[in-house]
Amino acid sequence: MTYAWQWLCSALFVGQMYLAMPFFALIYAPAALASRTWAFRAIHAYCRWVRWTARWMIGLRSEIRGTPPEGAALIAAKHQSFFDIILIVSACRRPRFIMKRSLKWAPALGWYAMRIGCVPVDRGKRGQAIAGMVAQVLKERDDPGQLIIYPQGTRVAPGATRPYKIGTGVLYRELGRPCVPAATNVGVFWPRTGIYRKPGLAVVEFLAPVAPGLPVDDFMADLETSVEGVSNRLMQEAGFSHKG
Repeated sequence: MTYAWQWLCSALFVGQMYLAMPFFALIYAPAALASRTWAFRAIHAYCRWVRWTARWMIGLRSEIRGTPPEGAALIAAKHQSFFDIILIVSACRRPRFIMKRSLKWAPALGWYAMRIGCVPVDRGKRGQAIAGMVAQVLKERDDPGQLIIYPQGTRVAPGATRPYKIGTGVLYRELGRPCVPAATNVGVFWPRTGIYRKPGLAVVEFLAPVAPGLPVDDFMADLETSVEGVSNRLMQEAGFSHKG
């Protein structure tokens, strides 16, 4: 397959993916208004659509490895592109995210994000952001779903480095729940920006849960080591070679 053809297929895929978002949002809106369960069904249906069209339009297959948590848990995940969000949501029954505040106002996406209980954070005010995030999460402590946080705070391209932020450790300490790390290689195929998508096998892998009770510094060090190590292995399996 030539680069030009793959680029054209990628453009068509990206276009239909974004057109499908308001379509699914509108179709499910009445039921989602009546029941939060239907809001989850809506986003799961959309994620199935994206994974299916990615497979046949651009040759991008996807796989979930490991054991996603079933009940209330904190998931600390590597974030490389929109596709790892799709895979994590596909794997979790009641996912909700720590997300940047501006996404609240995104058409369709923002309303559904708030409907399923996502927690908006103002990343520009670090201390206040962490305190506000923790307070909001603790208000919904009994929520049976899976709370997903990206410890690096943003998408990080394969081969790039970015520090792990302490907010994940604070949530781990305050919630007193197991934390499930998650690694990925999706950025090898689906970059942070741009249209072009590569064929291959995109993976999100859930790692062994970290039991509550570790000191925050120890938890953060272990989290970074495990997530970065497994993500690097997955990227190498996908043919990525870091030339640094």
